[in-house]
Amino acid sequence: MTRPASSVSHPDPVVIVGSGLAGYTVAREWRKLDRDTPLLIVSRDDGRFYSKPALSNALAMKKTPHELASFDAQAMAAQLDARVWTHRQVERLIPNEHAIVVDGQRQRYRALVLATGADPRRAPIEGDGAGDVLSINDLGEYARFRAALASCRSVAILGAGLIGCEFANDLIASGHTVSLIDPATAPLARLLPPEAGAAFARALSQAGVAVRLGCAAASVARLAAGYRLTLSDGATLEADMVVSAIGLMPRTALASAAGLRIEGGIGTDAWCRTSAPDVYALGDCAAIEGRVQPYVLPIMHAARALARTLCGTPTRVDFPVMPVVVKTPSIPAVVVAPATPQGHWTIDTASQDAPHALRAICADLETRRMTGFALLGAATAEKAALLKQMAAA
Repeated sequence: MTRPASSVSHPDPVVIVGSGLAGYTVAREWRKLDRDTPLLIVSRDDGRFYSKPALSNALAMKKTPHELASFDAQAMAAQLDARVWTHRQVERLIPNEHAIVVDGQRQRYRALVLATGADPRRAPIEGDGAGDVLSINDLGEYARFRAALASCRSVAILGAGLIGCEFANDLIASGHTVSLIDPATAPLARLLPPEAGAAFARALSQAGVAVRLGCAAASVARLAAGYRLTLSDGATLEADMVVSAIGLMPRTALASAAGLRIEGGIGTDAWCRTSAPDVYALGDCAAIEGRVQPYVLPIMHAARALARTLCGTPTRVDFPVMPVVVKTPSIPAVVVAPATPQGHWTIDTASQDAPHALRAICADLETRRMTGFALLGAATAEKAALLKQMAAA
């Protein structure tokens, strides 16, 4: 969008850097409470609003990249009574002057919200095809992936975490051949206990995914058509496309250069306040009380609390028990990961008439109180009852 002429008579706006789920959600929640204060949203991309989690199952849903976007930047600006600057780069934060520098121009703010998201983590891979490995972290990258996929039959996915598993399931369901590669001993290793991870791997394998665990891609070489991957255990495989899904790294460079505290992400307290006055952070870039939670539910809770704080009512982010739902129809999964690794897992498997069903409960060793759970297959029907039990405790 064209930047409107500035006017010294206007009060300084609330500025939100980032137009992803976190940025737009806090803007929406804040606008419910304050209709008058100017709002500026600065986006490094085209500012379309879409659900990022939908990228990993859009293929099976037969959704095109264009159909995933609900509104363009102009529509979002109208909804929020805001200015939305698209394809603009924030070059510098100047907290002691309540200002940012955008494409060489200085912009003051009343309050600044950093919702800058995260970048795909890249593994060190050798070979002349390493630069062709795709990452899918936004709608633009997803559109390029879908365009390339039209001429591909086989896909190798590096990383069997949440996103890697969801993409593997989506691609298998659409008729592609998929290899899923991860150095861990089981998929979803950061979410599931080992027994549940093994059951999840068996279900993916039975659905047609070639699950390759305990190894990583050491090199990717170009072929006349496609690529040859050499794995760390010496094995090789070929694929028409290689996708990396080994995790995300919070975008902290701007904050770090401005002297803000970094704790894995941009460090904030329970009110989303960074170490600089009137500067806040949430979403994939933020470590709220030292913890990065790159999931939808934490973002929604943080956005609602921060909206009230921006309106002058400091509101602590109190996270409830928040399940992670894994969108893998071949083996549905719901997980509440324990906040601490200490605890004992009890595993119950279902009868043979419910394939892949598994119920895992984690309890504190001293109090015996439930601290987390993992449900696979038909056992996901127990989600509501277990959430109620944990909330009551």
